[in-house]
Amino acid sequence: MASATFDIYMLGVGGQGIGLLSEALLRAFDHAGTQVRGVDTHGLAQRGGTVISHLRVGPDTHSPLVREGSADLVIALERHEALRGLQTHLRPGGQLVYYDAEWQPLPVRLGQAPRVTPEILATAAQERRARLHRVFVEDLPDPRQQNVAVMAWLIRHGVLPGLTARHLEAALADLLEGPTLARNLELFSRLVGAGPDSPP
Repeated sequence: MASATFDIYMLGVGGQGIGLLSEALLRAFDHAGTQVRGVDTHGLAQRGGTVISHLRVGPDTHSPLVREGSADLVIALERHEALRGLQTHLRPGGQLVYYDAEWQPLPVRLGQAPRVTPEILATAAQERRARLHRVFVEDLPDPRQQNVAVMAWLIRHGVLPGLTARHLEAALADLLEGPTLARNLELFSRLVGAGPDSPP
């Protein structure tokens, strides 16, 4: 890590699985023996509103909250939320990883705000000198597995300091069971095994 902490800011829309993504990453860092602090905000989850999670990784983490403009990594499960996270929390030169899904917020549906396109995201990332990474799986069995696809992408590309596929598999086994665990582990393993040079 370039600094004593590695700050991760995650956001999406209620129902997309940000809670599972956040808890899986927290537990994976714990399995790796790395100090980590995290906190979630679930206030609007049931109404399709923004759901946010903070993770701070490293020995010098005293507060779980990621300050605005300081995140090393922003992870988003929706395109409009990706732009929001980029603008509010990503530090200049940081990385934004987003799953290319679109759940249009009410102002967009009412024509009161512009729709966020991949091109708009790319321009915003360039202005912030951010590295932008799009994740999309053409044959994803279930939209609820977008979070697992993102986890696999992060592991394939070595974005999470000190984490391996084994750590995340152990974390998923802590959180899921039965056929749900089996389906998610199968997808995770397949996507990790695709290799870093494969299409997202």
